[in-house]
Amino acid sequence: MAIARRNLVTGGAGFLGSHLVDRLMEAGDEVICLDNYFTGRKKNIAHWMSNPRFELIRHDVTNPIELEVDRIWHLACPASPISYQHNPIKTAKTIFLGTYNMLGLARRVKARLLLASTSEIYGDPEVHPQPESYRGSVNTIGVRSCYDEGKRIAETLCFDYERMHGTQIRVARIFNTYGPRMLPHDGRVISNFVVQALQQNPITIYGDGSQSRSFCYVDDLIEGLIRLMNSDYTRPINLGNPNEFTIYKLADLIRFRINQGLEITHKQLPEDDPKQRQPLIELAKKELHWQPKTSIEDGLTQTIDYFRNELNT
Repeated sequence: MAIARRNLVTGGAGFLGSHLVDRLMEAGDEVICLDNYFTGRKKNIAHWMSNPRFELIRHDVTNPIELEVDRIWHLACPASPISYQHNPIKTAKTIFLGTYNMLGLARRVKARLLLASTSEIYGDPEVHPQPESYRGSVNTIGVRSCYDEGKRIAETLCFDYERMHGTQIRVARIFNTYGPRMLPHDGRVISNFVVQALQQNPITIYGDGSQSRSFCYVDDLIEGLIRLMNSDYTRPINLGNPNEFTIYKLADLIRFRINQGLEITHKQLPEDDPKQRQPLIELAKKELHWQPKTSIEDGLTQTIDYFRNELNT
């Protein structure tokens, strides 16, 4: 019988964090969920509150904390442009100090740490699709740089701790992920489109809609994170769905499921918004035996059902 591990999930009440908490709890592990509720919600993890293997701590990762854990899943950080641009200085502090504090904890208790990095470290890429070897094209003084550059320095910290202290690290570069428990007004394209369509409002596309994205359903992404944490692979690795399509096509897919008669309107493309985003996942296939299984059609069905219920309660 496998021995239950003691897991710390920072940002555990958020979109990705709460799904990860579910998987760890279902596996019989112990979980400490750390969140300050900036974008997380207690309702996301409420179903575990009475379980003796679950503990919830309200805490800001910019401040150190002392805990005894075996594994640290460091997901704490606002990830949508609206959220992280709301207070860019706080965002940069959360990423840098949060990662620094979690690495210090990992070093002290000899825990393995997984950093939730991001495809944003590639910036507005000049290489397409993006392999892990690509070093990115990021505007260091732009409105998105608090997040983009923050995650880049977070990766740097991880590898400096590995080199100097032998800290066990895993780094996941997460591409666009969607699914239930996304916030309805967080500014991400799928939640924007679905909420607008369910409320019978015009769907707003920024730019002409020709920019492309690749969307990974949350269950697939969580499986990738777990496989990475359990693996011996120690370099950054892309986790995302390589099935690329345009924002305009996404709007059409959502209209088809909710109301084909909805109008599409256009607004100016935000500063530094990437024109293309698609992961190469050959490393994940080779090292983790992982690739997404959920089609965009099936994933959208689950996501639309979730938002329909949210908006009606």
